[in-house]
Amino acid sequence: MRARRQTREPTIALINIVFLMLVFFMVAGTLAPPLERDLSLVRTDDLEGRAPPDALVIRADGEMLYRGTAQVDVAAYVEGLDPEAREEVRIVPDRDLPAADLVTLGRELRRAGAGRVIIVTERALQ
Repeated sequence: MRARRQTREPTIALINIVFLMLVFFMVAGTLAPPLERDLSLVRTDDLEGRAPPDALVIRADGEMLYRGTAQVDVAAYVEGLDPEAREEVRIVPDRDLPAADLVTLGRELRRAGAGRVIIVTERALQ
């Protein structure tokens, strides 16, 4: 009777591959130049987030406010802006404002002469 030879698993080859991947990622990770050792970065986690003062605020019921005063006409709002401010109009919609109303308002702003309509969200304010 012959003794059966057991086949060995290729664990050495697997270890070699893992080792090569480890070396590769160690080398690839150090390609970026490090920051200066004595540099201290600015901390922004203590800053208070708030809407930009030139933003058009839209409440959940569709009421629009600009700098605390109610706005009714989108065209009058855009015409009242400086030519620079018309290039990028910022709007701060309420979370409960229906998306269809937000899209309609964006279209109206574009038709009235706004270059870009930027939606300010909670993350952008943080």
